[in-house]
Amino acid sequence: MTPATVLDFTPAPGAAPLGRMVAAQAGAEIRAMLRNGEQLLLTMIIPVLLLVGFSKAPLLDVPGERVDFVAPGVLALAVMSTAFTGQAIATGFERRYGVLKRLGATPLSRIGLMLAKTLAVLTVEALQVVVLVLVALTLGWSPTGNPLWAALLILLGTAAFSGLGLLMAGTLRAEATLAGANLVYLVMLALGGVVLPLSAYPAAVEPFLGFLPLGAFTTGMRAVLAEGGGPPWTALCVLAAWAAASLALAARTFRWE
Repeated sequence: MTPATVLDFTPAPGAAPLGRMVAAQAGAEIRAMLRNGEQLLLTMIIPVLLLVGFSKAPLLDVPGERVDFVAPGVLALAVMSTAFTGQAIATGFERRYGVLKRLGATPLSRIGLMLAKTLAVLTVEALQVVVLVLVALTLGWSPTGNPLWAALLILLGTAAFSGLGLLMAGTLRAEATLAGANLVYLVMLALGGVVLPLSAYPAAVEPFLGFLPLGAFTTGMRAVLAEGGGPPWTALCVLAAWAAASLALAARTFRWE
């Protein structure tokens, strides 16, 4: 006789693999970002309106087609809105309401949470790039240059702005983070070369603006996509320096509670 099969109902508790936990948390982060009205305004609606408005309205005096000048700057602004403004505000309120503290009690490690947030930011940015590129092409945009350099600029810009956003969210109160992140967004929009070339600003401040993260980002994106230039080494170095400094400071000062 064949012995009866013995069923083992002993509980086997244990955490899911890190990859599955990161994917689940990243999915939750993406859904939260896309469902938030303020973040959707910053990440999608405002960049599209700026792209269409400044490409069509005769407000800019730039050589060539206006959309060729505006599109690279708006792409840089969209990355900043997700990696810095949206992430700073969301993380600040997560810390205030104890969400990060509760996540810390789960098997998801701190590294896993940061990986999930990074994956969510990159996913939303990919969606932004697709939407903005399609709108710009519809408006007559003719990008030039090597897209790999633009992709590297986006990755370094994401790292720089993510570090700045986490630095702000990890040290300031949620209300101060909300006000500060929106203020920085407006200042960068005005001074970062998004819709005006940096050469349009007074000569005394133009060099300084080029070393701001968004100023370097827009200059580099425009050099690649509008002018068809080679590697924008200055912009890449500036963004890499901001990324290294901001991420190092955020790691040292971030408070989870």
